[in-house]
Amino acid sequence: MLTEDALLGGQVRLQQPKDGFRAAIDTVFLAAAVPAKAGQRVLEVGTGSGAAALCLASRVEGVTITGIDVNSKMISLADTNIQLNQMVERINVFVGDVADRLPDGFDASFDHVMMNPPYLPDTSTHVSPNPDKALATMEAGADLKRWLKYGHDALRNKGYLSVIHRADRVDEVIKSLSPNMGGVAVLPLWPRAGEEAKRVIVQTRKGVRSPARILPGLVIHEADGRYTKASAAVLKGMNLPL
Repeated sequence: MLTEDALLGGQVRLQQPKDGFRAAIDTVFLAAAVPAKAGQRVLEVGTGSGAAALCLASRVEGVTITGIDVNSKMISLADTNIQLNQMVERINVFVGDVADRLPDGFDASFDHVMMNPPYLPDTSTHVSPNPDKALATMEAGADLKRWLKYGHDALRNKGYLSVIHRADRVDEVIKSLSPNMGGVAVLPLWPRAGEEAKRVIVQTRKGVRSPARILPGLVIHEADGRYTKASAAVLKGMNLPL
């Protein structure tokens, strides 16, 4: 069973499973962090229902996006969502496995790569009983390092890799980057002011040597649960400067 939801204040219509893996604010924040420009090419690794790709395409006119996902059912749903949002000329998705080599023509061909890798390592015992959700949330044939290497290999020189992940795995994200990835910027996402970050966005560039930066970060919720002014603006289509 599917539901139809709205993202970016209604700019994006999204059909997604009522049960199983569903796009959340992580998806919108990831898309908002990608500094893409008109005419550039973006690869989304693990595209799911196509939510992040649709958000980015809606926010940046003239960008083209390719999405891959190992789950053929989600790719079929992403195709439906692309048609629903009239983005067939700008977004293309297909079945692909991060554990495999890059498809022909992908090597060093993208200006940006964005990804929301599975948050749980393959040793985790907190696995969803829903097979599609488990596939999306737990590392299986490819671990975090493999995901990051896949993104690295698809990037052109000076291209950007943008990743959203659990804050308690940020050290692993940085340690797993290929040696020629530099200019690392870490943006913490705090649930509420004064609380520890649960998510971080890590952005890095291929072939640069700039020093790492810890950015001011963003508080998502007010004490009463409402979105903060800053996070509400992102959820409606504003970009996240990194």
